[in-house]
Amino acid sequence: MDGVASWPPSRIISWEQYERNQALIAANAHMKSRMQPKAARGGKALLAGLIRCRRCGRMLHISYTGTQGVVPRYHCKGAHVNHGEDWCISFGGARVDDAVSREILQAISGNAIEAAVNVAEKLRSQQQERRRMLELELEQARYEAKLATRCYEAVDPDNRLVAAELEARWNAGLQKVQEIEKRISAFDVQDSRPAVPDRELLMSLAQDLPSVWRATSNMRLKQRIVRILIEEIVADVEEKHREVILLIHWAGDRHSQLKVNKKATGQHNRTHSPEAVEVVRRMASNYSDEQIAATMNRMGLRTGANNTWNEQRVYALRRSHHLPASTSTCAQTLTLEQTAERLGVSATCVRHMIERKLIPATQAIECAPWQIPVRALESAEVRNAVSAVKNRLRRNGRKPKEQQDLFNRIERGEA
Repeated sequence: MDGVASWPPSRIISWEQYERNQALIAANAHMKSRMQPKAARGGKALLAGLIRCRRCGRMLHISYTGTQGVVPRYHCKGAHVNHGEDWCISFGGARVDDAVSREILQAISGNAIEAAVNVAEKLRSQQQERRRMLELELEQARYEAKLATRCYEAVDPDNRLVAAELEARWNAGLQKVQEIEKRISAFDVQDSRPAVPDRELLMSLAQDLPSVWRATSNMRLKQRIVRILIEEIVADVEEKHREVILLIHWAGDRHSQLKVNKKATGQHNRTHSPEAVEVVRRMASNYSDEQIAATMNRMGLRTGANNTWNEQRVYALRRSHHLPASTSTCAQTLTLEQTAERLGVSATCVRHMIERKLIPATQAIECAPWQIPVRALESAEVRNAVSAVKNRLRRNGRKPKEQQDLFNRIERGEA
């Protein structure tokens, strides 16, 4: 009808745009999964909707544990839900997310960006060279077609056999020109890529992104960054070596494998290191908790909560691992300082006698206090060595507190 506008206004989109829209809708439809990676929608798990089970091909589910429900855990329970079978794999998400984060930051580091830009520039130059070769081929085909045209026009029309042959060559030349023009058009459509990005801009972004990544708490933003770089991750668990094996499919058809240690049952983020447990195990029966704590601090070991050691923390570790307390007594062994005090010489003098094998001494581990038997101090060699040091000190009028400096000069041959 006249004067009546059509509603709604019609708009026709291309088939390519329609397919892109359908793919975007499918990626966002989490409740209608077709075992495909899904879009980022926040949460506490970095790889939610992106990690797949290697054994059955299903996307892994996410559950949250901990007192406040903030620790993610990945598990494949599709077979359990659908068929009542056992779970395929299950592992904690904290270590896996941290490992993948390190891989991503390394992938976008300055050296990686530099290499990527160089490769992009090289590919661009190769494409330009291929375009130039097609242009030269087209130029040669056009010349041959023009030459065939002149030969056909110059032939005697009465000579029909020659004219038919030249006409066939002329048609073949024209067809060759058309084929090369189509190849050039197809090449231009395929090579319609954006120009190589600015090198300085990418380098600045590579330097800023690690600090932004660690500072931001927006998990949805991190997930979107991950999906730009990674298409999918296939996960499996190696129970024998307690490792989570991740096969990362990067954008651009690149693949890499990453292995992450899997925690044993009962372990958590504050579990003490095996080195610290082994030190306590070797020293528990012969040293006090205070001595063990001092030794581990000298070795640079920390607790599971990244604290220094003290007597109470060593006691708690012993109790949790059912390790016995010290059974040694002062009447049986002495430390280096106690030995020096009993002999009336400096600790350096005692250490020198240990090095000369005059005093037998042992250490449970490096940096642990020396254990010196009391009966070894009664030997004639030890008494003679101590007497020699004291006589020299007496002749020089030295006080006991100056023994260490004097002994050092004696060793250097200066006294």
